[in-house]
Amino acid sequence: MAGSRTTGFDVLIVGGGHAGAQAAIALRQHGFEGRIAIVGAEPHLPYERPPLSKDYLAGEKGFERLLIRPAGFWAEREVEMLLGTPVTAVDPARRTATLADGRTLGYRILVWAAGGAPRRLRCPGAALGGVHYVRHRDEVDRLLHELADARRIAVIGGGYIGLETAAVLRTLGREVVLVEAMDRLLARVAGLPVSRFYEAEHRARGVDVRVGAMVEALTGTGGRIGGVMLTGGETLQADLAIVGIGIDPAVAPLIAAGAEGRDGVDVDANGRTSLPHVYAIGDCAAHANRFAGGARIRLESVQNANDMANVVARTILGHDAAYDALPWFWSNQYDLKLQTIGLSAGHDEAIVRGDPAARSFSVIYRKSGRTIALDCVNSVRDYVQGRKLILEGGLYERARLADAAVPLKEIAG
Repeated sequence: MAGSRTTGFDVLIVGGGHAGAQAAIALRQHGFEGRIAIVGAEPHLPYERPPLSKDYLAGEKGFERLLIRPAGFWAEREVEMLLGTPVTAVDPARRTATLADGRTLGYRILVWAAGGAPRRLRCPGAALGGVHYVRHRDEVDRLLHELADARRIAVIGGGYIGLETAAVLRTLGREVVLVEAMDRLLARVAGLPVSRFYEAEHRARGVDVRVGAMVEALTGTGGRIGGVMLTGGETLQADLAIVGIGIDPAVAPLIAAGAEGRDGVDVDANGRTSLPHVYAIGDCAAHANRFAGGARIRLESVQNANDMANVVARTILGHDAAYDALPWFWSNQYDLKLQTIGLSAGHDEAIVRGDPAARSFSVIYRKSGRTIALDCVNSVRDYVQGRKLILEGGLYERARLADAAVPLKEIAG
């Protein structure tokens, strides 16, 4: 333990994920010469998280290939890495951050990029051995170790993480039962046509999909999971359970210090929190987004992390910058690539473009006649060209949008 001695930094970045790493990279790219440090709760150098539920879990990518930059990069750019210890408190008056090991770090500017922690099951049996979450490298390593002796896996949660994990497990030859509390898969992020398509695809691959199913308890003997009990009494056999039900933003120290925020910490268009000299970026930052009708939202994506980090870096350096990026996401499952652009929440019309049976199609979401988002399944051309439909906000003819033979770039003009 290093005691309470204070070490000072010009920019202290809390969080070693995509957002924190990009903030440091952008500062150096734009000529910042001050002292920078990244404080990470994990003991690892910044790495990509999306492959954890895909390539890394499947054994197709080793950890070194997940690193955002090689170790030498950070040393060359003089970015100090303080890894393996989370920040537990922030004092905005003194401009200090206290670490779990007792160290106190001073800062001129604090960039909070701590992301979030996987939301935990709160039902009886949730603490049994064999219950896993897919958020951090060490968690996935533990899962991989136990997976060797497991035959039937319960995946709890039908969002991106749950479906990607289920796809990998089926590819690895495991029996999979997927439990989703809502009445369809991907309910929070996609429209009904996409939900039904992915449900059919997973069923065709042998996944036992249960929608509208609530987990009552996890059961087991000897301290390890043996089954998942659903409301109504049915128990599904499971050697392991993998939970993907969202994240809780890691902002407790900022909120305790007086920062405004409920679901995450509130920031303005420059990434500033209500605390002086404190910015927040990435998964934990709630911002007003014009593509969500001006509502304050959090976006959990690499795009959001990188774009917010770039805005904050430019703002710190005194440049004119504001976050106004069109959101995009992706998900790989089996041989299907889902690419999403825009935010479909609140849509009042979904136009299917192409034939889902051909396993290459798009869904165009409209609100009051204007395109707000696209989901593109194995349809890269629509994904690339659809961006202009959203940004222009035009009232386009429905029949032409639905006709896959008409390129979207011709419709947008």
